[in-house]
Amino acid sequence: MKALTWHGKGDIRHETVDDPRIEEPDDIIIKVTACAICGSDLHLMDGCMPTMESGDVLGHETMGEVVETGSGHSKFKQGDKVVVPFNLACGQCFFCQKQLYSLCDRSNRNAEMAAKVMGQSPSGLFGYSHMLGGYSGGQADYLRVPYGSVGPIAVPQGMDDEEVLFLSDILPTGWMAAEHANIQPGDTVAIWGCGPVGQMAILSAWLQGAGRVIAIDKVPERLAMARDKGRAETIDFSETDVYDALMEMTGGRGPDSCIDCVGTEAAPDSGLMARVDRVKQALYLGTDRPDVLREIIMCCRKGGTLSIPGVYIGVVDKLPMGALMNKGLTLRTGQTHCQRYLPHLLNLIQEGEIDTTFLITHRADLSEGPELYKKFRDKDDGCIKVVLRPNG
Repeated sequence: MKALTWHGKGDIRHETVDDPRIEEPDDIIIKVTACAICGSDLHLMDGCMPTMESGDVLGHETMGEVVETGSGHSKFKQGDKVVVPFNLACGQCFFCQKQLYSLCDRSNRNAEMAAKVMGQSPSGLFGYSHMLGGYSGGQADYLRVPYGSVGPIAVPQGMDDEEVLFLSDILPTGWMAAEHANIQPGDTVAIWGCGPVGQMAILSAWLQGAGRVIAIDKVPERLAMARDKGRAETIDFSETDVYDALMEMTGGRGPDSCIDCVGTEAAPDSGLMARVDRVKQALYLGTDRPDVLREIIMCCRKGGTLSIPGVYIGVVDKLPMGALMNKGLTLRTGQTHCQRYLPHLLNLIQEGEIDTTFLITHRADLSEGPELYKKFRDKDDGCIKVVLRPNG
């Protein structure tokens, strides 16, 4: 089959790889009808994630048609259309029973490797390094889905792929980010990053009761989308000091909640510390650029809540821990427990409460993937979200 594969920093290829095959009784194999490039895929492209190997198949935002099932699988049948969450979960372990699916104890085949870095291992992820299971991703013609009875959700007949594709990651991620922000009716919520997850966090914040949403970025197209589609007030950090702007906009108090949808690769031109982070990263003296993390700690009101859906990979430094502690801030993080949210979010889509299709700026064949990875990374041509069609 054809797939998008990783061959080192900046080297994404469209090439032929082995077809997937059933390995466990609860596996299913899907023919991919739509997949997307995620902002966290860019961390792989930029060489930030350790334990990637040449030839690894990328992608974790995937849906398609079931073409084969394992001997022990009974939930789906051939021909069913499903959306596949980006994380794998067994459904039976201590954490899955608590609906903490991204912390599944069984789905990471290389859990010992992750535990050496993180203390304990999170769940396995599709297409996201060998430290997180070494599972082939879904930017391909076909995808093997382990734990097929636990993760995927059926797509109701009559629904278009683009209506539901983002259930695979960015919609539940934005929703959980807002949930973690502990939004009370009428609260002011500030969101750093107006990429796809940021846009979903804006949408989710309104649906969860925010009275005011302020979005922060520097890319004109993303800021425009946040204003026009997300009804958010916006701050361009390339023109305005974010802390000063937020204090002025909130009467000196600060936002009630701050959401970091940027993560490890904050823009290196956002401040002196961000430039220092970039140099340290280039010299392999640090793994992350936590400039936004520092900023949300300083900007959030006393007693407020910080929510971090943005991906961080390793060790960060120069965090204002004194501010975090003395301001009495609550910090909530984590990979998304997708399976917990899918039924509710699918229902909201069906009821017309959520429409995510406005995000899609580029549609293409899988073969155009390598070029679109670059365009997405460089924010060229107004590229905000790419949807690929591996099988036409």
